[in-house]
Amino acid sequence: MSTAAILPSRNEPTTIAAVTSAVDLALGDPAAVIVHADASDTFETAENFTVTATRAAKVALTGLLRGKGAQILAASRRQELTGADAVLIVDTDTRNPDPAVYRALLDCVRAGAALAIADYPRHWDEANLTNHLARPLIAAATGHDVPQPLAGDLAVSRDVLTAALRAAESLPAGLPECVNGYGIDAFLLLTAAATGPVTSVRLEQPKQHAGSFPHLAAIYHQAVPALLHLTAAWSPSSVPPGGEAVRYRAAARDLPPARLQSMITTLDSLGPRLDGYDERPWPLPAADAWIAVNSGTPAADAARELWPHYLHRVRDWLTTGQSATTRQRAETLAAAHARLHTALTPAGAS
Repeated sequence: MSTAAILPSRNEPTTIAAVTSAVDLALGDPAAVIVHADASDTFETAENFTVTATRAAKVALTGLLRGKGAQILAASRRQELTGADAVLIVDTDTRNPDPAVYRALLDCVRAGAALAIADYPRHWDEANLTNHLARPLIAAATGHDVPQPLAGDLAVSRDVLTAALRAAESLPAGLPECVNGYGIDAFLLLTAAATGPVTSVRLEQPKQHAGSFPHLAAIYHQAVPALLHLTAAWSPSSVPPGGEAVRYRAAARDLPPARLQSMITTLDSLGPRLDGYDERPWPLPAADAWIAVNSGTPAADAARELWPHYLHRVRDWLTTGQSATTRQRAETLAAAHARLHTALTPAGAS
């Protein structure tokens, strides 16, 4: 089975070489191709990719339209990828790239998966969009409980890539901009889920990479409309995904008070606090947004309506989670996960 890899990057000169080398080892095939899809502010990242020795052939794309999704889709259209049966897509800001992880993802696709995605534990104060919204919403709406649905390390089949390119051409107004950005992760996953089996590769250590919190607003407003639009096409089942108690992994670490206060200050700058008693506690506002999209509300409008509720949820999680145990954090996430499934089921069945 022929293989290829796509490396989207923006200003990652210090990590691109190690990631490229690890990907090359995982591919293990001189007939494979690695496509670097770069949208950096300088040429340093592209130069470091170019000078990295590999067995696989390399294609360097520079000056691309900025946006993770736009870069991945541009690489996917390259003629050099048309013969690849399995395509690896990885984050290029990873500081500890492991060829074994990349190889395991490719092996899952070689064995018949439409998509295989990394499942690594996240520190309890990270992965807020994943833990509070993306994972439970995808599980509740589609029945696919993927622990890290927005992980940047994944492999897809040729059929998925072809379907994604086709679907990207027919997105409704407002959605192409989202999929061209951080919405690409949900787009690829949910396209794959409608194509064939989706699986995760479980890892035991958190990935070392650049934190996403500084980009929380951009990630939310690009990823959540895509999530709401794409999950609205599914009908939730009355049976919880997996048929057993869901488990979350929220790796423990100390969050210094100054760091916590900085994060709260950032959240306060992104939107006003909700006033008064919260009659619709989380995750019910997320269910309301999904139901609204099912009723014809544009996904971007529903996402904007949900935004202050999401900010409130993250503030509450950070402030109460600071004094919680690892077990209590995991149980809190699992309980909200189950509540969202319950909230969506009647709407999906109606």
